Amino acid sequence: MNYYIVIPAHNEEAFITLTLNSLISQTVLPKKVVVVNDNSTDKTAEIVTAFAKENPFITLVNKTSEAIHLPGSKVIQAFHKGFETLDEDYDVIVKLDADLILPNNYFETVLNIFKKDATIGMAGGFAYIEKNGEWILENLTDKDHIRGAFKAYRKACFQQIGNLKPAMGWDTVDELLSKFYGWKVFTDSSLIVKHLKPTGANYNKTARYKQGEAFYTLGYGFLITSIASAKLAMMKKKPLLFLDYIKGFVKAKSAKTPLLVTTEQAKFIRKYRLQKMKEKLF
Repeated sequence: MNYYIVIPAHNEEAFITLTLNSLISQTVLPKKVVVVNDNSTDKTAEIVTAFAKENPFITLVNKTSEAIHLPGSKVIQAFHKGFETLDEDYDVIVKLDADLILPNNYFETVLNIFKKDATIGMAGGFAYIEKNGEWILENLTDKDHIRGAFKAYRKACFQQIGNLKPAMGWDTVDELLSKFYGWKVFTDSSLIVKHLKPTGANYNKTARYKQGEAFYTLGYGFLITSIASAKLAMMKKKPLLFLDYIKGFVKAKSAKTPLLVTTEQAKFIRKYRLQKMKEKLF
């Protein structure tokens, strides 16, 4: 099985060496790695170029975009830019962040997961962050969700869900659409990925509203959005975020923001989400 990796990177000089070192140390090497230098003003491009000289499967693509860091759209536009440079000769496509340290057996394990079960469309490990000198689980999501920082897709699944959506919520809608089309999403707790920059470290007030907007565009409806917002605000230990999320939802609804999914898919998503919530309660 061949796997290709696309890494969107914006001012990652502090971390990208560690990420690329962990990729060239994989027990099964990637066939291609494209790093998309998205408007960096630091030495990100120089570092990648140095790696590319030593490792011909690594290439650098430069992209110019707005400097403002909004979750979702910017990073996926950069992913698309990198993906466009690749051919079709892959079995698995990976979207990776530039601030990770992966265990050496990460992709060997992921490829084996795909080989063992043809109905698995997505696979990944778990994100850990450093706190007081210890690496602990970055507990922001359910155990059956693969973090946006390291997404691996089987080619057929990736094509069926229609690539990645350039909007916040892309890393939830991909899994929900995978399930809509009958694919399984598999997480392996033995794969510990060190996440060097905790999620949302650079997000501003606008980005907080974006989370509520994302819930709206996923077709959640008000009830599921309220429950999901309360849960996320508690997980982040910032209860007042709940109000930001709800405001974002209401603003998106008033503006008639287009959904990321069809009416049929939204109906499936609401039913699936409610089912998952009931399972946790009873």
